[in-house]
Amino acid sequence: MTTGTVKRVDADIQLDVLAELAWDRRVQPNEIGVVVTDGVVTLTGWVDSYLKRWAAAEAAHRVPGVTAVANDIEVRLPSYLQRTDAELAEEVVQALQRDAVVPLEDVKVTVSHGKVTLRGQLDWGHQKDDAERAVRRLAGIRAVSNELTIKAHSGPAPDELKKQIEDALLRSAATDAERITVEVRGDHLTLMGTVHSFAEKRAAERVAWSAPGIATVENLISVNSFID
Repeated sequence: MTTGTVKRVDADIQLDVLAELAWDRRVQPNEIGVVVTDGVVTLTGWVDSYLKRWAAAEAAHRVPGVTAVANDIEVRLPSYLQRTDAELAEEVVQALQRDAVVPLEDVKVTVSHGKVTLRGQLDWGHQKDDAERAVRRLAGIRAVSNELTIKAHSGPAPDELKKQIEDALLRSAATDAERITVEVRGDHLTLMGTVHSFAEKRAAERVAWSAPGIATVENLISVNSFID
């Protein structure tokens, strides 16, 4: 059997997810339950912030052999962190003004029962990520729904854009560009191939979102930590 066909057993994946949760200082592993079935990790339990819930899922994704994560962790806010929706909405707007490189006039913020929804159209994919990153750190939120979209605008011809993205992937130390295929159709970009980790898959997507003229990115890259 070659290394490319090795599949990790669920018990080993579970132990590594628990170890990764213990390593990540943003979460407390005693709060979180971990079940693994055929490489799919289910996280359970409750935490006192949305950031912890998000960080737990990110930690699980970093473990080799994990194919998907079902995040069933519940956010239960202590009384001193509870805010009204109006207070949260104001804090979200301030966070976007302070921490995100986004035109605030293009972002519509809705808060309902502690869940923050971001809507609107932005020029670049990294702005969408920046907006969510700024919001999820706020104390008192229970969930974040990022429904921001990217405006379609003119860019290089598809063949030229494809080459630019491939060159950018080659320059990125975080990706193995030789294993990633890029397809451009109009303002839609598709990433395919196989990489060693979820972090590498995310890094490739960040590179793709920086391309001019791209409105949507479909990330079909699969993760296999045992590829040669």
